[in-house]
This record gives sequence, structure tokens and C-alpha cells, in this order.
Amino acid sequence: MPASTIIPVILSGGSGTRLWPMSRPEMPKQMLALTADETMLQLTAGRAVGERFAPAIVVANARHADLVEEQLRDGGTRTQAIILEPSGRNTAPAIALAALAVHDATSPLLVMPSDHVIADIDAFHAAIHAALPLVEQGWLVTFGIEPDAPETGYGYIKIGETLADGVHRVECFIEKPPADVAATMVAEGGHAWNGGIFLFRADVYLTALATHAPLMLDATRRAMAAATHDGIRIHPDADAFAASPDDSIDYAVMEKADRVAVVPVAMGWNDVGSWDALHAISETDADGNAHRGNILAIDTRDCLARSDGIRIAMVGVSDLIVVASGNDVLILPRGRSQEVKKLIAAMKRS
Repeated sequence: MPASTIIPVILSGGSGTRLWPMSRPEMPKQMLALTADETMLQLTAGRAVGERFAPAIVVANARHADLVEEQLRDGGTRTQAIILEPSGRNTAPAIALAALAVHDATSPLLVMPSDHVIADIDAFHAAIHAALPLVEQGWLVTFGIEPDAPETGYGYIKIGETLADGVHRVECFIEKPPADVAATMVAEGGHAWNGGIFLFRADVYLTALATHAPLMLDATRRAMAAATHDGIRIHPDADAFAASPDDSIDYAVMEKADRVAVVPVAMGWNDVGSWDALHAISETDADGNAHRGNILAIDTRDCLARSDGIRIAMVGVSDLIVVASGNDVLILPRGRSQEVKKLIAAMKRS
């Protein structure tokens, strides 16, 4: 493996409303212990520790500053900086803030969302190992998730020519497809889900921004130049950062750059984007129920039940999702948890 020390960059700015009522703007999904005793943020940080990794940079919503710092400290994460976004401008500007914060611009950045599951850490590290030689040469690398079903909720990557063992050129990125197109791609092979995890040198990313999104680079440079510092906390200038275009790394850089590679990997990845997704990866009892908290279930099958306080009592039901948090209770059939967004929209209207 090349000698460069990798800097983990953890993106923790999301609100995670698809897991309402437990996930809320003031306590988003990545701050919750959904799949283990540790929170999603703590689990993400724990995937990038050891001699090959430097202390992490976390980019987070300013309103979560105390919570982020507390969770990282409690999880034993070595952290070199917590960059606190004054407003949300999507992933491309967030990553730019981190790239501008590093001392050695040739450092590889491992960019990870803070709210994903990776069950096979060894496979993840092997994929990083495979990618690093090309990263050193100036390639932008993404990790493609080997699909196990024709999901329509993910973007896809078409895998091109082989560049090195386990590493391929990205032929193209494909928007979230309709079901028939997704089924065809999975059946044909040669496609991967776009999991939103990246590895590239800080200077290479900033150069790509200069070419493809110069207004974004200018705004983030000005925001960091005028930033205030409080211990490991960095507060970019709010007015300068607000001038940045709001765009994802995929649209702003990855789909436009020339030297973009993908490492396909099966590593037990899941973005835990719904209560159904959480049920699918959770341990279940003999009746197929996944439950945590104050739950009583009798003659109940294939349900997910979660409570952070009040008791949930279930008798003679099946295929339900029941989640209680504070004064709110969510009840819906399994398979319809994506419709939580309709509830959020209705609550905002009322």
C-alpha cells in the first residue's frame, strides 16, 4: 500500500427524516443507535481507524456541534477538525470545505456518509487498498456496491475497462432507473449501485472543482479563509458559504471529470434509508420480529417495533412497522415505509 496516510472525511449534515419519528432535524439518523449499541456516526468513524488512517475530519450541521463532538469523544474517535456548516449546500461544497482544511493537499480523502451500514469492514479496507495506487496518480475513485436486487432508489454506475486489479474506469453514471431498466442492468451485470463513498487526493478534488464548478470553489475558499476557530471546531463564514451553488459531488464533479474510477465491492452495504431497510438488516426473533426498546409482542409476526420510551404492546398482528418516540407513534404496513415522506409533508402543511 502507498505510504500516504488517509484522512477520513465524514459527512454528517443530513436530517434523515425518512426514519421519523426517531430521526428528526434536532436528532438526525446518524446520531441514533439503530443497528448496534453505537450510533451510526460512531460506527462510521470506527471503520477508518489504525495506522493507515489519520484523525478524521467531520463536516456537520452547526446545530449539531455539541452532539457530534460528544459522540466522537465517547466513541474514542481521533478527530482533527469538526467543520460546522452554517447552512446546507449539499455534498460537493461540504467535501470542498474538508479538502481546504487539510495541511497536505496531496493527502487522500476517504469520504463517507455518516449514516450507512458496512457489515464487512475487511472487504471495505481491501477495496481501499486496491484504489490507492490510482488515487496517488490523480484519479477520483468511487466505490460501487455490487447489487443484489434491481433497486430503483439508487443511482447506478456502469463499469468500464479494467485499470488495475479490482479497479475499473467509470463508463457512465445512471440516474435512479425505473424498475424494468434496473432489472435489465442487474441481469446483464457490469453495473454497481452508487453508494456515495469516495477516495481521492484533496488537491485533485479541488482542481476538478476549479474546472467544473469554479463558483463553488471560490465560495468555499472564501468561507474557509474567513472561518473562525474554536478548538477543533471550524466555523466557515456564513455569507461566503451561502454563495456556493447547492450541488452533489456526483453532479458537480464525478459525472464531468475525465479520470474517474470505480472499485466494485460487496461489503454488506446498506444506506438504511427506510424502516423497511432497517428491518431487512436487523436480527429477528423466531417469528421474524425485529424489536428494540419497551416492546411486548404476542402472536405477532414479521414486524419491526421500536420505542425509546413508551411501551408498545402488539397482539395478533403481522407485517407492521410501529415506532414510538416522544409524543409520536408511527404505524404503517411493511413495504410502505418510504411513504413517511408524505407524513412529513402533511405535518409541515398543517
